[in-house]
Amino acid sequence: MGVLDGKRALVTGASRGIGRAIAEAFAAEGAGVALNYNRGAAEAEEAVRAIAARGGRAHAIKADVGDEAQVEMLVSETVERLGGIDILVNNAGVLLEKPLLETTGADFDWLMNINLRGNFLVGREAIRRMVRQGTGGRVINVSSDLGFVGRETYSVYCASKGAINVMTKAWAREFAPHILVNAIAPGPVDTDMLDLSSMSPEWREKEEDIPLRRVGKPEEISALAVFLAGPGASFMTGQIVGANGGSAMP
Repeated sequence: MGVLDGKRALVTGASRGIGRAIAEAFAAEGAGVALNYNRGAAEAEEAVRAIAARGGRAHAIKADVGDEAQVEMLVSETVERLGGIDILVNNAGVLLEKPLLETTGADFDWLMNINLRGNFLVGREAIRRMVRQGTGGRVINVSSDLGFVGRETYSVYCASKGAINVMTKAWAREFAPHILVNAIAPGPVDTDMLDLSSMSPEWREKEEDIPLRRVGKPEEISALAVFLAGPGASFMTGQIVGANGGSAMP
């Protein structure tokens, strides 16, 4: 039996990277998992097959987290397929590297629609279901170390993650003591979004210029997500936990 045995989890942006690692880790600990994706249907289905091959239970559900109607469908379908929802991981997000003076209003709206509006919409609908169930729940928002420290040419992305940090704390206060809401703020992690393979040596050196002198692995983030979703984190809410190699120490 795993620490999440019998729990029902929705993970957004779960076709690859950190989201997929979290979905697979949850399933390995006994949770039924709904893997949300918007693009990457083949990758999402492959993740479902990989979980099933190890004896887990998972479903892939397509939805744009920035679209309110699709989010309502996503959460409804999650509840229908899994029989309820106990855990939400708000992981879906995009990255924008662009100097401020070249950033357009359309750039801002595109990123905020996914990173912040998507987090809000999915969180609201999942928490609504948890409240109706009356059995409590866990919400884990995926933020970033850049939500604390900022970075040149990433201002819109940093703003979205800083907002997620504060929204996490507001939800934690609003829904305590029954629904625990925390966030994970990763530092640089070896995923497609960071794309180490195409990174220049100079930029990679910048990413690794942190106390632990390396980038993280998706499995190191998923281990923290399992903890926050499990019984060991029963006295934690409103926390922004930095799995970041020391890149930010707020």
